Amino acid sequence: MPTAPHPQNTDELFQALQENDRRPYGRTRTVTAEELVDAAEQFAEPVPLIHALLELQEAYTYGSEPRKSPVVFARLLTLFDEQPDVFDERLRHMLFWRFKWVATALRALPEMPLASLRQWLQEMRDRYEKADLGLQPYYGQAYQLAVHTGEDTSLAYELWAGRTRIRLSDCEACEICERALYHLTAGDDERALSAWEPVLAGKESCQEEPARSVSYALLPLLRTGRTDRARELHLVGYRGCRRNPSMSTEVGRHLEFCALTGNEARGLELLAENRNLFDDVDSPMDQLGFLTGVEALLQRVEALGHGELPTAGYPGRSWTVAALRAEVRGRADDLAARFDARNGTTAHADRRRARLDRAPLLDALDLTLRTRSLDDVATAAPAAPRADADLPDSLPELIVRARELDRQGHPDAQACWARLRTLVAARDYTHPDDPAAGPLEQLRADLLADEASRAGDKDEFADAAALHEEAAALYDDAGAAGDAALARACAVLAIAEIPAEDAGGAEARTADAAVEGAEATGTDGAEAKTAVEAEVKAAAGVEAKVIALTAAHASVVRLHEETPGLAPYQEARLLRLRATALGLRLQATGSDEHVAPLLAEVDLLQDFATRHDVGTQISGALLMRASAHALSGDLPAAITEIDALLGRLKARGPAWHLPRTLGLRGRLQLGLRDAQSAYDDLTEGLRLAAEWPADSVDTSRLQGDLAEAAMRLGRPDEALRHLTRSAEVALRRGSRTEAFCSYSNAAQLTLDLGRVEDCIALLDSLLAEPDVVSGELDDRLVAQLRLTRARALRAGEDLKAATAEFVTLAAASAGWDDDPGSHAMIAAETAVLLGESGEFGRAREVADQAIAAHAKDPRYEQLSSCLRELARLQAQQQGPDGLSDALRFLDDAGRIAEEAAAAEYHYHGRSLDSALAYEHGRVNAYAGEYEDALVALEKALSLLGEPGKDDERVGEWAECVRLAGAVEGLYLERPAPALTRLDAAVSRLTALGHTEVTEDLTSLAARLRDEE
Repeated sequence: MPTAPHPQNTDELFQALQENDRRPYGRTRTVTAEELVDAAEQFAEPVPLIHALLELQEAYTYGSEPRKSPVVFARLLTLFDEQPDVFDERLRHMLFWRFKWVATALRALPEMPLASLRQWLQEMRDRYEKADLGLQPYYGQAYQLAVHTGEDTSLAYELWAGRTRIRLSDCEACEICERALYHLTAGDDERALSAWEPVLAGKESCQEEPARSVSYALLPLLRTGRTDRARELHLVGYRGCRRNPSMSTEVGRHLEFCALTGNEARGLELLAENRNLFDDVDSPMDQLGFLTGVEALLQRVEALGHGELPTAGYPGRSWTVAALRAEVRGRADDLAARFDARNGTTAHADRRRARLDRAPLLDALDLTLRTRSLDDVATAAPAAPRADADLPDSLPELIVRARELDRQGHPDAQACWARLRTLVAARDYTHPDDPAAGPLEQLRADLLADEASRAGDKDEFADAAALHEEAAALYDDAGAAGDAALARACAVLAIAEIPAEDAGGAEARTADAAVEGAEATGTDGAEAKTAVEAEVKAAAGVEAKVIALTAAHASVVRLHEETPGLAPYQEARLLRLRATALGLRLQATGSDEHVAPLLAEVDLLQDFATRHDVGTQISGALLMRASAHALSGDLPAAITEIDALLGRLKARGPAWHLPRTLGLRGRLQLGLRDAQSAYDDLTEGLRLAAEWPADSVDTSRLQGDLAEAAMRLGRPDEALRHLTRSAEVALRRGSRTEAFCSYSNAAQLTLDLGRVEDCIALLDSLLAEPDVVSGELDDRLVAQLRLTRARALRAGEDLKAATAEFVTLAAASAGWDDDPGSHAMIAAETAVLLGESGEFGRAREVADQAIAAHAKDPRYEQLSSCLRELARLQAQQQGPDGLSDALRFLDDAGRIAEEAAAAEYHYHGRSLDSALAYEHGRVNAYAGEYEDALVALEKALSLLGEPGKDDERVGEWAECVRLAGAVEGLYLERPAPALTRLDAAVSRLTALGHTEVTEDLTSLAARLRDEE
């Protein structure tokens, strides 16, 4: 199947070759290169065919297909022998360079006889001598053959390394790597690392460097105690080679590094990310390197007792760690044996055994912000409730204990329900014939109600509602009318909390729940259903939620008033649910009119709980009163209430309410801008939460709030730790959306801190999660993760990867009809990146998309900035040839500024008009239109006006003066008026105390005076 249109002439062929060159190495690029060779053969000219063959050989070489690379090169060599004159200097250089590629390819094939390898090296030497080229590259290949076969390399090394480099020598970075590996093989880690330093520091690089060097340097760095450096380079180096078939050996070394540093779980994650290498690597040598690294990882995982863990492996079947290790071991042993048989040595088997015999170098090294263990990988389920050694052995006693603890709201009820759930699920379960235990239907209802509560805690409101309703029916069967009323009340409230876009019939379920509650108390169900349906359908969005909560409150009130024989704890809970409905309503609106009804319900709850000594609900009432004041904006009153509650809890309990109460007090202190008090409360809350079962306190929320407090106290690294812990806790609880939100915030903070590789590694891990890959996670949240990753790639100066990510995001967000503003911003960033890459045609298309989206949901400043930057880039890169298109970008920016003025938009940054005038000046200057540039800059200065003492625009004004002075004095060669302008500006700025922005003006003035 063709991957591109068939070129009809040589111009189209060269254009197609350029487009293919921008593709990543892999099957698509290789197939396209093969098709382009076929296309080139139709033309009578040899040069297009030469270029097509060169592209094809490159695709084979870096696509890990060494068997095909020499065949293509043989065609090139024949063309050179037949028509040497058609090879210009560049093509001739490329031809002779690729003798080395063929030597490497032949070494990688164990079926290629050693004599053939030596014969090829002799061919290379003869060709180089005939062409009067230096022999250093030949000796470099001879040395690498000696290394490969396991011969004594001393002489071969000296013959190569002692020679002067020539143009055809491998790049400096690659030769540094070979010299370092020589010292590493000799056991001298320090000397190897010293040799590697220019590459590891980024001073020398090429297509495969520093990624290749990094993969070898990781273990020497650990052995010499440079753990932080090893961690840093692992993140950088792995990203440079992941999923790349031609660097599968390097991927294998990163897997081995994970196995030797206590990062087995990360190793399995990286293995899954590189599962394509099991199928895409056609080079036996690369396969051997990759599989040995894979086996080192799997061997370690199996040794730790996790051989049955599922893992990624060869396509076509499912694999466990143990099964894949056995498969990999057999294949890698065979490959090593084949190479050694060809070479007449045991070098490859010996090297493999040495790698597999290595003991871990560290027990643990935190490689990423998302540190996970093999136990985390073994189960995706939330952590089980805390086991309690004091659980009764007697089944009736256990049932009674569970219900009593549940009535108190005690956290240890979780362990009781967990034990009972296991017992009831057993096939041989027999329910006790004991009045204290009640009928089986009641116990099953209890378990459903507990499950429903846990679903509600994770915001799974639809599931919670269904479970509560099922429990209510079973309570009816058991004759427990009060518990049935409670379950129905919880169902009504859960349905009211279902987001409007997810409701999908929530109106009907709310109405049905109201009917059930009404029928249970003998009232008119049809009337209740009609009333609820009318209210819920009356509005959308927040208004719909307010109506739903109001209706839910009315339903709970009816259930409360019309259910006879309620026990005090049941009545107190219904009062609590009534107040909760109104509290949620106030939270949704923040309206003052909703405060008094809530406080009235809280009074009812507190009075009843006090009369009947229901301590849990007294605490709940006081907590809701504090929350009501907070939601109404009266934070001092909320603090007063919360302090009273803390005093009561410390004196009379329940103690398990302290962590939540301290958490609320901490949030209130954040609202009052007292970060230190907030930090102290939240820290104490976390400490106390550790005394109770994990799921009984929302420690994820406490950690998230602590992160905010730490940020306000200027402790970003600590904030980052709390954010990642918050996410980990949420994951263990099964709250994946909440967890990913926290991780997203952590990633953004990491990027803000300049820890680019940490940010990318975290996001790569998250984006590889199964529910992300399968599209189950919210698409907007995934888009936010990818947007942060794209920005991190850009910050890390990986413009190619950043551009690809932005282009994909822009295409995806184009379908966000409900959020065109976000698409406008993503498209704007994408267009700028394309402009930085010189792809102005594509940048124009994406910018037009941003403009169209902006028309639906304006983003004045972001879009204006994008268009101005594109104009600057095009004029800067193309000069006069790009002026017309650059001015078109500025015309669009001008229309955006006019729209903003008409809409009376309030700028958050620079004035769009003055910024636009300045950019007109800069663009015209780049294009050599200096008179127009000066006119535009004069306009910008006029729009800005003279700066004042506290003027925030002083820097912008000074830059306008500087550029106007440069255009006038240097390019228009009118130094006198330029100096007058500059001197006046320096005097004014100095008088206003803005001496920090005068340096560039003074320097330009001095230059103009020197040239007079």
